Amino acid sequence: MDLVHSENRRRIDIIRDPEFVSGLGELDLDVLRQRRELADQVETEWSYYRRLLHGRMDLLAFELRRRSGDESRSLMEALPEILAAGESPSGGQAGRLPSMLAPELPEDRRRSIDRVLEDDFLARLPQLDDDELSSIQTTLAETEREVSDNRRAAQQAFDAIQAEILRRYEDGTADGSGLFED
Repeated sequence: MDLVHSENRRRIDIIRDPEFVSGLGELDLDVLRQRRELADQVETEWSYYRRLLHGRMDLLAFELRRRSGDESRSLMEALPEILAAGESPSGGQAGRLPSMLAPELPEDRRRSIDRVLEDDFLARLPQLDDDELSSIQTTLAETEREVSDNRRAAQQAFDAIQAEILRRYEDGTADGSGLFED
């Protein structure tokens, strides 16, 4: 079964399927590379979602601090600092370069993350009462946990596949002579 090109399953479900990383030693090198590429794309996608969620969570946390009197600045005054605090100087996890800043996201399926990110609560922030803000904060935190779990699953799949590819290069069962040629 070609897990990478399965058209009726979400990409994260393909990666989370135990078959995706089982028996890696028996798979053709091209199949391993396809699976690694898929895991990398999915990890980049979920990392992007996670960054978006963290930005919203930071803005919401600031508004809650402002309302409680712990912050005297307006959201607009603090916005550059809030946004700068959410940036990662490393650009990604250790040992890996980000594939892209904003990945091409699939448009064929609607996910809970899409609904959360489309919520216009930031535009309505001044009109929302504390209970609504608390509810939004809970939803964002729950969604962030789901996103982080999916991201971690993609990272683990990538790492397992990468380890198998590297093992093959190290023991000479795969030829790496053309890897760096144009």
